[in-house]
Amino acid sequence: MHRPELALELHFAGDPEGAEQILDSILERNPQDAECLHVLGLLKHRKGEDGISLVRASIAAHPERAPWRNDLGNMLCEIGDAESAAAAFLDAIELDPGNPLYWNNLGACLEALGKPAEAEQSFRQSIAICPEFRDALSNLGNLLDARGREIEASEFHCRAYVLPPHDGKPKEMLGIAYYRLGRIADAASVYRSWMEEEPENPVPRHLHASCADAAPSRASDEYIEKAFDDLSGKFDDQLAGLSYNAPSLIGELLAGMLAPDRKYEILDAGCGTGLCASRLKPHASTLVGVDLSSGMLELAEKRGCYDVLIKAELASHLFTQQERYDLVVAADTLIYFGDLSVVSSNAKRALRPGGCFVFTLEESDNPFGWMIQPSGRYAHGSEYVRSVLRSAGFASVSIQSRIMRHEFGNPLPFLLVAAS
Repeated sequence: MHRPELALELHFAGDPEGAEQILDSILERNPQDAECLHVLGLLKHRKGEDGISLVRASIAAHPERAPWRNDLGNMLCEIGDAESAAAAFLDAIELDPGNPLYWNNLGACLEALGKPAEAEQSFRQSIAICPEFRDALSNLGNLLDARGREIEASEFHCRAYVLPPHDGKPKEMLGIAYYRLGRIADAASVYRSWMEEEPENPVPRHLHASCADAAPSRASDEYIEKAFDDLSGKFDDQLAGLSYNAPSLIGELLAGMLAPDRKYEILDAGCGTGLCASRLKPHASTLVGVDLSSGMLELAEKRGCYDVLIKAELASHLFTQQERYDLVVAADTLIYFGDLSVVSSNAKRALRPGGCFVFTLEESDNPFGWMIQPSGRYAHGSEYVRSVLRSAGFASVSIQSRIMRHEFGNPLPFLLVAAS
């Protein structure tokens, strides 16, 4: 092994004194040994001493060595001299323009200098050279996030996330990253592997079906219970991060529909943690919440708004409550149903004459049908919804297209439906 390289090995092995002894002995015989000057400069810099002058001397002896100029740039960045660091990285790029590391380092330096547009160009150039360069992907994602361009940023974050190794990465998150990138087959493969590891877990089964053209007509009770029990502790914060506003939109709709001087028997169907409760309680003589998830119901109870909370499957509960309610509200609940015919008929059965069924759905591009999405949620077309509700016996149907939350920074179109 070349002796300067041996010195580096000793340094990283925890023997910096031995490393410097080797270098000093070489430099005693040949003070102009550029290799030794460079390595000694790196070692001194790591110790907090002045190594930059030694590295500059090594570069003066070998100005053609791009990696040495990159080393200098990194050292200058670490002492806060971003302007000089940028010049060093540009010198390295001039010598070796096809090296993605140099472009990435320049981008980080330019960002520190308050030049985000130039930094973005540098990160993009690094990625163009090496599309799987994790650092550049992450750096560009972070830069775009900071500039309020979350939709673009999510692509680069996901591209970085799906790079191997995958050990330690939750398979659900890997699947989400793959479907954000449009790599549905890869998402299905991840979920299939998860199924093999946990054959009793309903979550990977449902998510695999959503990616593999094997959609059931609705999500299973086991999936709903497991997924939302797991989510319950972080559910409200997660929705807040998605700019979720379904409760406020439902509240506005009800304020224009319901008589202000009358109280109603109300069912919060799929109540979750009770995010709609404060919007429903002022209109309620009795407010009932029903959900399959015990974890969600425990949190809903803490809100203190419900008169009754019931652990039950929604469609079955509605069937047993003939003419029990004046109003049934289902916020982001029927997105786990594909075929809406049974739940719509049961909602009609549970309503008193003149009662109203209010709910939200993710909107499908196909107005006449429903589809499962790689997210595991269902989307519905407006004409399909209208047809199902009329077949169930609802006389009046109002459907509005609204934005109720975002996914990967992208606004998702929803349907806000009122049937009476």
